[in-house]
Amino acid sequence: MEQNDWRGKPYYSLDAYLKNTYGRKLYKIAIDAGFTCPNRDGTLGVNGCIFCSAGGSGDFAVKWSDYSPAAEQPTADNPCFIAYFQAYTNTYGPVPLLRALYTEALDKPYVAGISIATRPDCISEEIAAMLNHLAEEYSDKFIWIELGLQTMHDKTADFIRRGYPLSVYEQCLTLLQQKHIPVVTHIIIGLPSETKEHVLSTIEYLNHIGTWGVKLQLLHVLQGTELAALYEQKAYCPLSQDDYIDIVIDCLEHLSPDVVVHRLTGDGPKNLLLAPLWSLNKRGVLNTLHHTMKLRRPPPGPQTEKRASMGGGGWFKPPRF
Repeated sequence: MEQNDWRGKPYYSLDAYLKNTYGRKLYKIAIDAGFTCPNRDGTLGVNGCIFCSAGGSGDFAVKWSDYSPAAEQPTADNPCFIAYFQAYTNTYGPVPLLRALYTEALDKPYVAGISIATRPDCISEEIAAMLNHLAEEYSDKFIWIELGLQTMHDKTADFIRRGYPLSVYEQCLTLLQQKHIPVVTHIIIGLPSETKEHVLSTIEYLNHIGTWGVKLQLLHVLQGTELAALYEQKAYCPLSQDDYIDIVIDCLEHLSPDVVVHRLTGDGPKNLLLAPLWSLNKRGVLNTLHHTMKLRRPPPGPQTEKRASMGGGGWFKPPRF
């Protein structure tokens, strides 16, 4: 992706991708579709990952049945929403139920497409085939899958109780690529025992394996989680804002320019967030990040040209709708 298509940002943002594709911004509706997680229902465990809240990373999600768009929202001629199935594991159910839920969202005239957050160990051949069929049936809309990898390092993954090895992510990504379903990979920055080098090696791994999009997420310490207990025991220290921004900028400088950046930080619910409290000022964090990145951007020359010519690390290119 050429930098002149990044719409003024020093990386290929989701906002730029959407405006380049649709000519406008799209807004996400975060949905709680009533799923659970194999790391919560006893299949793999009952407590979830050590950082996961009782809301299953969907603390701001609404029940789909409760959502009603404002009267002034566009219709099928100009849809403006992404239905984001966010809370818990949104492919963890029987295929007929999944298809019915996704179809209900895709049928809405104001929905341009759907994004489905899930685990790579909860995507079967049958589910992937169903997603492919839906993508063909709703060819004027899109379907994205969001996979919570968090880290490529299995030692860290075991500590945070992710519940699957790296090979499972690789198999799932290959399966979805074969079905032409774009994948957004979630990475958490600030995981216990991980250094900047750990995070950058995960970024380089994503360049190599060929994810379509990436979300960079600050690790939040939320009340009621095992991470909160570690924090209160002073066994875990969250990143400072300066350290987080430094790592994020390094990630963006290493990331293939073809990868769409869907997120650079995240929102921790105010009533649950213990640390880091600086993250509550999300707009301020992003402004500081963008300003710092512009100051750090190298002048035009061979190194800049080398970065601009990097490949995406995989065969998959973002679809244009």
